[in-house]
Amino acid sequence: MLKSNIAVGLDIGTTKVCVVVAEKDEIGKLNVLGKGRANSDGLQRATVVNINKTVAAIRAAVADAERESSIRIQAVNVGISGAHVHCIHSTSEISINQTGIVNESDVKRFLEKAKTNIRYLDIDNEIIHVIPQEFIVDDQDGLLDPIGMAGTTMKGSAYIVVGLRTKIHNIRQCVEKAGLAISAITFEPVASGMAVMKEREKKSGVVVIDIGGGTTEVAIYIDGAIRYSEVIRVAANDITHDIAHGVRALYEVAEDLKIKYGFAYSKLSGDDEELLIEGIEGRPQKSVPKSTLTMIIEARMMEILELVRDSIKRSSYYEYLNAGAILTGGGSLLPGTEELAHDILALDIRIGYPEGVSGGIKGSVNNPMYATVMGLVAHTFQNNLSEKQVFGHTAPVISAEQPPVAKDETVPPEPNVAGKKIVDRMKRFWDNL
Repeated sequence: MLKSNIAVGLDIGTTKVCVVVAEKDEIGKLNVLGKGRANSDGLQRATVVNINKTVAAIRAAVADAERESSIRIQAVNVGISGAHVHCIHSTSEISINQTGIVNESDVKRFLEKAKTNIRYLDIDNEIIHVIPQEFIVDDQDGLLDPIGMAGTTMKGSAYIVVGLRTKIHNIRQCVEKAGLAISAITFEPVASGMAVMKEREKKSGVVVIDIGGGTTEVAIYIDGAIRYSEVIRVAANDITHDIAHGVRALYEVAEDLKIKYGFAYSKLSGDDEELLIEGIEGRPQKSVPKSTLTMIIEARMMEILELVRDSIKRSSYYEYLNAGAILTGGGSLLPGTEELAHDILALDIRIGYPEGVSGGIKGSVNNPMYATVMGLVAHTFQNNLSEKQVFGHTAPVISAEQPPVAKDETVPPEPNVAGKKIVDRMKRFWDNL
């Protein structure tokens, strides 16, 4: 059995599965006891498309983490993302209990009413999180934690994260088939933000941009709370495919070229040189100018960052990002990405590494590609703490209902028509706010 001060995060990504086992020390820092990583091709754009391949990758990553930590992993906080996940603003208002002092019961009633106030949530969707944004007790506004405040009425807003029930079920099924229990399901932009943000950035206004393999995730925090998020279906894998097509090479060779010689900004790429490329199936080697590789990468990275910029503009929070942007995820590691992002987004930029890690095997996770999984660990500890303190700002609300198990191990794609209907409903909701 896992000790109460040990937590496990499971990040099931498009290109890799990461597992981290960590404990929390007496000053609240995370000591990493073990980690595991396995290549994965069971997902596309953060959505499960092959259950058996995904299960195999989870088992491989868990086995590595267990060997390194000498701990048997039983329960995990698993991340979830994808274009099927949507976020809805909801308002709520309740009368405070007879004592006139806000307590746990009041907060729970407030959150329950926020859930029931959601419009356009049909049986195809499931609530993942209910995240309070602001409480107002009588005329005292801007409260993040209202417990102990005196008043007669409490109102405010909550940020509700919902996803397609079938796709959430497929994630659950993969984890359970791998022999694990799920302690929580966490929206990955929430986890990434928790891992890389500093408290002053979160209060001042910051956007966290996680460039993963299959998706790019955007999350905006203003005044200490998440205000907006979006999952963009273009990411680092698209760069690799562009390279493979542009230089006519195998995907694996293109990925190696990206990692070894890739540069995201031609203005800073330096001297040109000829790069040797392995021939396909016995064909002779060939060469390509490094400038050509840079041009291919820069074009796709510009598209990703322009889509991010458009997302931020749509949020109406661009002018409030006093702390600028944090780039994280494996895609942020390409040299020149920080400078290109600064030029396109016109914001102050820094690369986000996992915060709050001390001791253990810290160096092994000191990398933006581990931001999400470290955030899942931190989120687990926050949930445990919130149970003792009554209230946690990002505690997940997970439905107990289970949809029917699909017969096929390979998951068929969702029909475009159904997806469009959901998107249209969400757009109408946002327009009516």
